[in-house]
Amino acid sequence: MSNFSVESFSLGPLQTNCYLLTVQGETEGKRKGIIIDPGMNPKRLLDRIEQVEIEAILLTHAHFDHMGGVDEVRKEANCPVYVHDLEADWLTDSRKNGSMRWQDVTPPLATDPAEHALDEGMELKLIDHTFKVLHTPGHSPGSVSFVCDGHIFSGDVLFRSSVGRTDLPGGREADLFDSIQNKLYKLADETIVYPGHGPRTSIGYEKANNPYVRLT
Repeated sequence: MSNFSVESFSLGPLQTNCYLLTVQGETEGKRKGIIIDPGMNPKRLLDRIEQVEIEAILLTHAHFDHMGGVDEVRKEANCPVYVHDLEADWLTDSRKNGSMRWQDVTPPLATDPAEHALDEGMELKLIDHTFKVLHTPGHSPGSVSFVCDGHIFSGDVLFRSSVGRTDLPGGREADLFDSIQNKLYKLADETIVYPGHGPRTSIGYEKANNPYVRLT
C-alpha cells in the first residue's frame, strides 16, 4: 500500500474536492507532493503548500470548478500541469470550461496551457509512486482517473451512491456508464475512491449500492 498522505480541501462555490498528496522529502522536515484538481479560491491550499515541494498539478478534467485555481497554484509552486489532450484547450477557453456559462457562480476563467498531456494507460512517476491514468469519459470527453496503490481519484465520474452529470457539453451517458462498469468496477473492491465532490467511498461499496450503475 501507499505511504503518501491524502488531504482534502473543499474549494470554491461548488465545493470541489482538491486533493494534496504528500510524502516525506529528501530534506528533513520538507515534504513533496502533488495536487489534484485545484479549484477556485485556493487560499487554504496555498497556505498549506508553503513548505511543500509540489511536483505536479493533475487535472481529472477541465471544468472551471476543478481548474479555477490552476494559475495561482502553478505560480506559487512552479510546477507543471497535466490534463487530457481532449480538454487541453478548455484551460484557455472560458466557453469550453463552462465558466462563461455559469457567470452567476464565477467570472470567466482561463489559464495558461498545460505543460503535459494525459492519455489512457500512461504511468506518471511522482512523489516516489506510480500513478496510472485511466481515460474515463462520460462526464466530459477528457475525464481521467488516477490510480495508485489502492486509491483512485475519480473526478466527477463516480461519487458515493451517485455518478457524474452528463448533460453538459461533451457529456455522454453511455460513455460514463461504460467507464464505470468496464474500468472503475474492474478495480479491487477495497480500492478507496476520492471523488470530485462529496465524501470518499470504495469500489466495493459502489458495486453493491450505487443505484445508477449496476454490474452487468
